Amino acid sequence: MRIAIAGAGAMGGRFGYMLQNSGQEVFYIDSWQENIDKMKTDGLTIDDNGQERKIPVKAYHAKQIGEEKADLIILFVKSMQLPEMLRDLKPIITKETKVICLLNGLGHVKTIEQYIPRPNIYVGVTLWTARMLGPAHVHLSGDGNIELQNIDPEMEEEAKKIADIFNAAGLKAKYSQNVLYSIWKKACINGAMNATCAILDCNLAQFNQIPHADIYIRNLLNEFVWAAKTEDQVELDAEEVFTVLKQTFDPSRQGLHYPSMHQDLVQNHRLTEVDYLNGYVWKLGREKGVSTPYCEMITILTHGKETILGIS
Repeated sequence: MRIAIAGAGAMGGRFGYMLQNSGQEVFYIDSWQENIDKMKTDGLTIDDNGQERKIPVKAYHAKQIGEEKADLIILFVKSMQLPEMLRDLKPIITKETKVICLLNGLGHVKTIEQYIPRPNIYVGVTLWTARMLGPAHVHLSGDGNIELQNIDPEMEEEAKKIADIFNAAGLKAKYSQNVLYSIWKKACINGAMNATCAILDCNLAQFNQIPHADIYIRNLLNEFVWAAKTEDQVELDAEEVFTVLKQTFDPSRQGLHYPSMHQDLVQNHRLTEVDYLNGYVWKLGREKGVSTPYCEMITILTHGKETILGIS
């Protein structure tokens, strides 16, 4: 199968590497010129738990894709880059091309439907992680899995075939009957800690040490629980999510981790995806006439930090 990785960053590199190793024909698309240039000249460097290897890859800048066609496109761009990437992908899309969205955040299907027929859209959530060490240099560690599901009810068998392709690459995919629950659950967890860690310049364990952290978390979770039910009729279990969150704060587990928004905002002075997490809930609240003060405040503060850093 010809698979396009749209967004050749850390996660795109991990998935592309594992799929390519399993025998799939993979090519990479990205808008970071230095990253693409490095991939073209030197290949993709993978640091896998201390063992480094370099693999030759086929890579294109998003504005210079050419006429390659894709059977499957895996979306790994930042949420705010999604519309432009979908426009750039037009030359490689046929009426049979399937698109799977593994982005963090909320509301992406509405965007994808503007460019891709609904039967060809699949959504998923993944717990795999990776980080960039530099252009075309990806560090892999830990374990993960994928849940995925078709948007169109008639495309279940096609979704299961995609899961089989991922499983053959060791990506531990399973077909889900309710992937929206998992997507909202992950958004809820990210919404409770990502932007806050960026604003406070702290890791997860440090976040857990702030006074009244539990009260703050529970209020944020309640706003996400309301949004999930209102938007997608998803009944989130706030206590389940709270328990998962508290486990991540353990320094012996993920507690020393700095979330992705901290990496974007504090470490690299890049725009964040807050509008697709807390900002999405705040916007929905405004539309429905419901107050979401915690999501409102964290969204305002995150954009304020972007402005102060001169990246808004």
